[in-house]
Amino acid sequence: MKVKAFKHVKYLWDEKKAAELEGDEVALFLYRSNILGADLRITNFGGGNTSCKTIEKDPLTGEKVEVMWVKGSGGDIGTLTRKGIAGLYVDRLRSLKQVYRGLEYEDEMVALFNHCIYDLDSRAPSIDTPLHGMLPFRHIDHLHPDALIAVAAAKDSREITREIWGDTMGWLPWQRPGFDLGLQLEQCLKENPGIRGIVLGSHGLFTWGATSFECYINSLEVIEQASQYIESRLGNERPVFGGQIRESLPENSRKKQAAKIAPVLRGLCSSYKKMVGHFTDDSRVLEFINSKDLPKLAPLGTSCPDHFLRTKIMPLVLSLPPDAGLTDYKAVKEKIEPQFEQYRNAYTEYYENCKHPNSPAMRDPNPVVILYPGVGMFTFSKDKQTARVASEFYINAINVMRGAEAISEYTALARQEAFNIEYWLLEEAKLQRQPPEKPLSRRVAIITGAGGGIGKAIADKLAAEGANVVLTDVDEGRVKAANGTYARDVSTYAVCDVTSASSVEEAFEKACLEFGGVDIIVHSAGLAISKSLEDTALKDWNLLQDVLAKGQFLMAKEGVEVMRKQGFGGDIINIASKNGLVAGPNNIAYGTAKAAQQHMSRLLAAELGQEKIRVNTVNPDGVIVGSKIWEGEWAEGRAKAYGIKVEDLPAHYAKRNLMNEIILPEDIANGVFALVAILNKSTGNIINVDGGIAPAFVR
Repeated sequence: MKVKAFKHVKYLWDEKKAAELEGDEVALFLYRSNILGADLRITNFGGGNTSCKTIEKDPLTGEKVEVMWVKGSGGDIGTLTRKGIAGLYVDRLRSLKQVYRGLEYEDEMVALFNHCIYDLDSRAPSIDTPLHGMLPFRHIDHLHPDALIAVAAAKDSREITREIWGDTMGWLPWQRPGFDLGLQLEQCLKENPGIRGIVLGSHGLFTWGATSFECYINSLEVIEQASQYIESRLGNERPVFGGQIRESLPENSRKKQAAKIAPVLRGLCSSYKKMVGHFTDDSRVLEFINSKDLPKLAPLGTSCPDHFLRTKIMPLVLSLPPDAGLTDYKAVKEKIEPQFEQYRNAYTEYYENCKHPNSPAMRDPNPVVILYPGVGMFTFSKDKQTARVASEFYINAINVMRGAEAISEYTALARQEAFNIEYWLLEEAKLQRQPPEKPLSRRVAIITGAGGGIGKAIADKLAAEGANVVLTDVDEGRVKAANGTYARDVSTYAVCDVTSASSVEEAFEKACLEFGGVDIIVHSAGLAISKSLEDTALKDWNLLQDVLAKGQFLMAKEGVEVMRKQGFGGDIINIASKNGLVAGPNNIAYGTAKAAQQHMSRLLAAELGQEKIRVNTVNPDGVIVGSKIWEGEWAEGRAKAYGIKVEDLPAHYAKRNLMNEIILPEDIANGVFALVAILNKSTGNIINVDGGIAPAFVR
């Protein structure tokens, strides 16, 4: 099968894979959906929807009936599975025309979709269901390609549609998705028989085909034609976005500047509720934010509903030189805080001017997208995934503005129409159905020594409870492998030598670039040397002091600076040891360093309490299973000190505590979780996780 080459979209159809699915139209429809969703130029996460129609046996009558399988509410075509689709009787869905009472009663139709359900395992049908159901085609794609939205958002969209496709494409003006738009699609096809698709003004595209493959090819061809048309209009006579009026900082300088300002922006964006951040200096972003037309286009806002639902109606453009000095973060904050207040006031005005008597209460008025000319784009939302997706959607919006301006002139959706989507009661209901947030959602933790053992167990626990985690370790292979155990948007890693101030600084820069800042600092990096005074060399002493005490000091010093920029406090948890409280043989260097960790924690708690930065200590004892420090000489030294064999150490340590329990890395992680999630008014404390060692009781 020979397929023409595509330049502006990815052709991902695998004949071998499709052949394996032959005969299963639903499987082929899901396959088509997934490969369409794999190209962000075609549609973004959660955007668009796809469908197919099949003939099935009615379970009650035994008769053959037509069933439509369509992406359900809240799904994503790129990851769509059978669990994410709805199956509906087509005839019942179309019979709803008999009870439809008009635009004023549009929302009541969604509940009626449930009366059309064929597949009892269906996902809840989405508002776009009738758009697919009113069209007769077996396979349908509703997509939001950048190139098509550029055509749809252009000032003279209808004329441009005809110029590109002649009479082979239909066109409809903007209207909010719903039952009535489904009827308009049906009418458009009736008035224009033989068309291959329909452009929805300020919205997107509908295309179709008799088979899944034909539908896929039709979608790609239409998108390719729009892309080629836009490309032909770009050139020196009409420079992109009016041309560039500033240069970006060099890449390394951009990232340094972004890392420094991210916690300040995060704090300002979190005035309503704490947010997690994302940063990108993608070339498309830089082209836009450094352009002459930025002041004209950015305030207009986005066009496609899928865009502004995730990005808010418009971004905040920072008025700050790209090379502004950020050493005095308070001065920077004072300079940009009025810009945030102005944005919040404008959003409040937008809400008040557009709201209806039954509109939901106003949501967080802070910006989601922040553009920093010369540096890049920040996005902030409830979690990393949502922030990243918002960033991707705004890049789509940039592409749309770029294309529309090349064609003629970009037009945004009217503010009232945008509000009607953003505060749609059906959208509000979707938000209310979201699962409750976990205890550590919206918080970012950086953990040293997280390549394994106690540090990794702590990272696992905090991530499981909703936190984003930044794993650090001196061993790159170890920490990279540990990072690979988490899902996307949960973690990142940094190679960090905690004895080096510059290495610690770079680790925090990574955290700020990836997540916007830090809320929880856990110093778990450690090693142990068990020697008598006579056998302890100065290098042993210095190594333990450097990793345990100096490392703790450097992590606190760098981390507190980030927390102060954010302005909402935080947690520092230091993993010390029972050996800092209890004197034992052959332990002079290790025990002293652990005692230093404990007292430093108390000193920091006293100093930082007024800033809501809480500093606490967890004291493990005898964590042998899974702990790296128990490998090699330390285990041998402790076994020698107690006159037992190395293999007998776990049982020995269990027997000596009051509860006769073996202490695991997970137990230490639970202690950390208790301090950061439950004991939120505790600071300067030590929690012993040792099964009960009476000499280590602190009181």
